Order: sequence, then C-alpha cells, then structure tokens
Amino acid sequence: MIAVLDAPSNLGLRPLRGVEPGVSGLASALRACGIIERLGARDAGVVEPPPYSFDMEANRAAIAAYTPRLAERIGAILDDFPVVLGGDCSILLGAGVALKRRGRYGLAFVDGHLDFRSLEWAPEVGAVAGEDLAVVTGHAEASLADIEGLGPYFREEDVVALCERERDPAERAAIAKTAIKVYDVDAFRDLRSSTAAVPLAPFWIHLDADVLDISAVDSPAPGGLEFRELTSVLTWLLDRGAIGLQVTVFDPSLDPDGSQARGLTDSLVAALA
Repeated sequence: MIAVLDAPSNLGLRPLRGVEPGVSGLASALRACGIIERLGARDAGVVEPPPYSFDMEANRAAIAAYTPRLAERIGAILDDFPVVLGGDCSILLGAGVALKRRGRYGLAFVDGHLDFRSLEWAPEVGAVAGEDLAVVTGHAEASLADIEGLGPYFREEDVVALCERERDPAERAAIAKTAIKVYDVDAFRDLRSSTAAVPLAPFWIHLDADVLDISAVDSPAPGGLEFRELTSVLTWLLDRGAIGLQVTVFDPSLDPDGSQARGLTDSLVAALA
C-alpha cells in the first residue's frame, strides 16, 4: 500500500523575493486535490519542521536536526511505498538517512537542476535545496552529509540525474569528476528505453517540480517536461525498481487558480495508480 507522509520543510531555500518560500504548502495543495483518496493510500501524517529563518546558517543547523526525525518516519513506512510530500529538496537528506540505515540503495534524481553546489568547487554555499545531490553523495560538511556516521547516503555510482536543463558549465564540470551519471532532458528523452539511465535498484525517486515547464516553482525555466511527459518518466522509473518517491519545490502561492497543483496531482496519480 502507498503511504503518504508530509514533510513541509522550506528550510533549504533562500527567501523568494524577500518573503518566506511557499513550498511548505505543497503537501496541503496536493492533499486538497485528493491525492490520498485517489491513490487509495494510507495517511502517514506529517513531520513538522523547525521554523524558517532568514539566516541560511540557522536553517542548515535546523535541517541537520530535522533530518533524523524525518528519517525515522520514512523508515517506518519503507515496507509500504512511501510518497513524501515536501517541502524543498533538502528533505532528500531524510530519505537518504532512512535508506542508508537499512543498506545500499540507488537514487533517481529527477530535477530541472543538478543541485550539486559544493565548497569543493563553488565559492560559497548556503541554501541546501541547491546542494542536496552534493550533500547526499558526501560533498558537504559532516553535520549534513554524515549524520549518524552514515554518509554518503548514496554512492555516486548508484545515482542517475535525469532531465536537468540548467546546463551550468561549472556545475557540469564538477559533477563530471564523479561517478554520477547525468542525462539532461533532451538526452533522457532519447535514452528512456536504455538501462543506462536507470540507477542501482532498488532506488528512491527524488522529484523536483521544477523539472516541469510550470511557473509555480522557485526557479522556473522554459523547456521542461509537460505533465504527460512527467507521468511517462515516473511510470518508466516505477517499473524498474523504485521503492519510494518524494515530491518537492512546488509552491502553491504561485498557482492562484490551482491548475498546476491539479496537473501535478493528476500526473502523480496516473503514474502511481
């Protein structure tokens, strides 16, 4: 049975135009679209995050404290099929810790960005939602990347990043030095029938809504997936060994008529059902 757990943390994002990021409303928006009922899922409740701070260092410390609590709750539903409703991408740390407590798992990182910012190559860091792939593969401070001495939560060779379209040359150069496989959105459309684009199974799916060509995300950009394409991508992954899924970065405050929330929910339901 699918189990739906809310992780409404916005701790990993910088303020959006001077205000607190609205991604903490993602779970409520998808629940309002009937995601639990339509999936016939079990309601696993919510893991409340610490309050948001406009100080990114304070938020990093709060994420380090939140991650073990979130991992505990994800771990409790791993024998179901967890669907974790974020929140921002920093909730990936909770999934990573939960999985590493059990053993070795892969990661399908479906995101419009690589989120691989790290002090190993960048002049500064701060917002963990732009660093989450670096953190979970061990490229960050121990307080985030080695919680409980479990880091890295995913081995580089067990990770595949799919559908990225930012194509930042410095970030691409940094990730090219790792064993992480990257297929940008165009390459993945061509490679979808190939096992080359599949991570180690069983694997976790990280889904950032900014992989879509929508406006209700913190960093919208043209050229992303349509909702029907997202359904196809998720279905393809679910057929190849996925054991759980998280959804992040959708901001309902940027979706006044609710149409994008409905589209995202429809896509998830079509793939998961």
